[in-house]
Amino acid sequence: MDAPLHRLLVVDDSNVIRKRIERANELPEIEFVGAARNGREALELHAALRPTLVTMDLTMPEMDGAECVAELVQRDPQIRILVISALADKLTAIDALEKGASGFLCKPFTDRQLNDALRKLIGAD
Repeated sequence: MDAPLHRLLVVDDSNVIRKRIERANELPEIEFVGAARNGREALELHAALRPTLVTMDLTMPEMDGAECVAELVQRDPQIRILVISALADKLTAIDALEKGASGFLCKPFTDRQLNDALRKLIGAD
């Protein structure tokens, strides 16, 4: 079997959500490589793990998701970021997209919605 083409970093302050995203991914071309509890941790892990895909919560302590999105895109313009947030506020989503996020998924989400969003992110839809 071919090696996964994409390396996934999950960023969310909720351990339940981090584990759920890790378990829900059913795409063989995506390999889970790590999880972070906030934007600052995500930046440290990005340097070490070199993910090509990131799922990003917006509301987190220390560094929020929108700020982290901007920093990750500046470091790696090719990175693909799926914002996953309970904030159904369109302005928050638009802000994250303007900072470089590639997609947006509202919490709560189903496994199918997550996999569809990841598929779209990697261009496999």
